[in-house]
Amino acid sequence: MQTTAPFENGQTDMCDVISSVASDPTLPSSNRRQFLKVLGAAAAAGGLMATGVGQALASPGGNDGLGRGGNGRTRLVLLGTGGGPTILDGDRSGISTAVVYGDRVYVVDLGIGSFLRLRQSSASGAQGVASTWNNVRGIFFTHMHSDHLMDWPSAWVTGPINTSGRTGPRIEVFGPGDRGVLPRPNLRPGQPVPPVVNENRPGPGITGMTEYLRQAWANDLNDRIRDSGYAGPDALFHVQDIDISPYWTVDPLGKPPVLTAPIPVWRDGDVTVTATLVDHHPTAPAFAFRFDTPDGSVTISGDTTVSQNLIHLAQGTDYLVHEVIDPAFVDRLVAALPAQAGAALKAHLLEAHTTIEQVGRDVAERAGAKNLVLSHLVPGNNPTSVWEQARRGYSGRLIVGEDLMELRVG
Repeated sequence: MQTTAPFENGQTDMCDVISSVASDPTLPSSNRRQFLKVLGAAAAAGGLMATGVGQALASPGGNDGLGRGGNGRTRLVLLGTGGGPTILDGDRSGISTAVVYGDRVYVVDLGIGSFLRLRQSSASGAQGVASTWNNVRGIFFTHMHSDHLMDWPSAWVTGPINTSGRTGPRIEVFGPGDRGVLPRPNLRPGQPVPPVVNENRPGPGITGMTEYLRQAWANDLNDRIRDSGYAGPDALFHVQDIDISPYWTVDPLGKPPVLTAPIPVWRDGDVTVTATLVDHHPTAPAFAFRFDTPDGSVTISGDTTVSQNLIHLAQGTDYLVHEVIDPAFVDRLVAALPAQAGAALKAHLLEAHTTIEQVGRDVAERAGAKNLVLSHLVPGNNPTSVWEQARRGYSGRLIVGEDLMELRVG
């Protein structure tokens, strides 16, 4: 894999960008106060992402097929629907989605609070016992941003402790491999070049990250293994990178090529999992996943702008779970900043994500998705009526996702 000069880019995750701008010492204090005031207003109304249990909502079509306890063999369970690692206040945990087929559970991403959401959901093992992971067959990470990974360390290190009576094989864990090249520079005039974080391995993928977890938690693991006979995480999880070498060598810009076919990931009996490369530049690789069962299909976008690869992957899918951002919220954020800083932030937020106007018309309709489920909502406190504008140009059913919502497939 190629390498480049030392890391010259600031935080690239959506809310990491917001955080870095808010704390930028080169900004006038008045601009910084106004910027934080906008974030504070979002917090007062409900926040970008937090915890709580929301009421399931859907439109059009009422609540048929919705609600906890659906009796379909294949179900879609929204564990967390908030976008970004910034915790303000509100009803949404970090992004995480489960696909359930019979007693088999497949989880995509583990944002902040999603471990608890899994415990609260019907996808978990029996209530009242340590069986959170009993039914989980696979975990799939879309990309290596913190808001999609934050509960992986806790899940990995405590997994066997929260698994009682499991008889199946180890949980297969799939995610991006090492990036191999640093993102393109995106510095404002006068902004100093930041030092490289972990210079020897600045872009680890899911197996690399997990190797570091082993080092970070060595004290705890050695204690429990030697004193209590703890089996350790390797007894429960089998972690592996998704090989994209036949499709793309990641470049500094991070915009993937158009693929001619889905990427095969895993087949678990009647459940087939495929993926594609989506455009969340400069972050790369970033995946969307599709789950096909005898009852139907669920496609999960991950973080992306409008992506032809995703449209191909999601053709005819029963449920397309897609991220969405409100550009009016972006405008309120950047209005508090100097022109150059605001323009850079706005470009990232709108060029690497999908807006309300785009998600139904330009993605779900072109994919022929029967149901569009909005998740990774930014900001999470918007009225449902704002998100329902995504119906324009889309002929299927629109569902505004809420934590712990369930939908039957087929």
